[in-house]
Amino acid sequence: MIDTHSHIYSEEFDTDRAETIQRAKDAGITHIILPNCDSGTLPRMLSLEAEYPDYCYASIGLHPTSVKENYREELALIELELKRRRWMAVGEIGIDLYWDKTFLTEQIIAFQQQIEWALEYKLPIIIHVRDSFPETMQALAAYKNSGLTGVFHSFAGSIEEAREIINFGRFFLGINGIVTFKNSGLAAVVEQIDLKHILLETDSPYLTPAPYRGKRNESAYTLLVAKKLAEVNKCSLQQIDEQTTHNAKSLFTI
Repeated sequence: MIDTHSHIYSEEFDTDRAETIQRAKDAGITHIILPNCDSGTLPRMLSLEAEYPDYCYASIGLHPTSVKENYREELALIELELKRRRWMAVGEIGIDLYWDKTFLTEQIIAFQQQIEWALEYKLPIIIHVRDSFPETMQALAAYKNSGLTGVFHSFAGSIEEAREIINFGRFFLGINGIVTFKNSGLAAVVEQIDLKHILLETDSPYLTPAPYRGKRNESAYTLLVAKKLAEVNKCSLQQIDEQTTHNAKSLFTI
């Protein structure tokens, strides 16, 4: 199994990061993809990747909630980093209108600029969408049939939204602990989606699956997400593991 979205480089893991990674390995997690947020998270992420080569893989991007007055300076750093080395993906990028709508125009500019770089460097994108599905799809419209690939991280939308994403092109749906929340309704949506469109993720330390909801999330809990998907799809855990691992490897160069 592959955790395609985990922030285990964050401060929440400073006291037990090695143990956290060992628990992930013990749970059968073979790789962890680390999405970046901004210049502040970059050193910690790169340090973790260097400590666990061939297990933790870094991506580079400017998170929409980090798009502020200085977003052009942040984007300049992203561009330099893309020139410097090979990354797993461009992300986490996108549009977030949950916390603040002040910088919507700048978020769209940053999102589309990073898409352009993803195409230039032939990298998939990791998309963050929160209260912004129409705006996100509108921003993506110009890139239909461009060869752009990626994942809609932390998908929690409707079946109609899922189908719109699938019909757009080669994009996957990142499914995490939300699918275990009783009132999310996501299980009923996922039940209608072919497994070939799904990736496993945790978004650690956030969105902890049941029965640990309310506590810190970690990559080992990818297994709990997989077990829920097996229950929803009435198939074996092995089938979930094999299909989602195949999906992740077809998107990311692991």
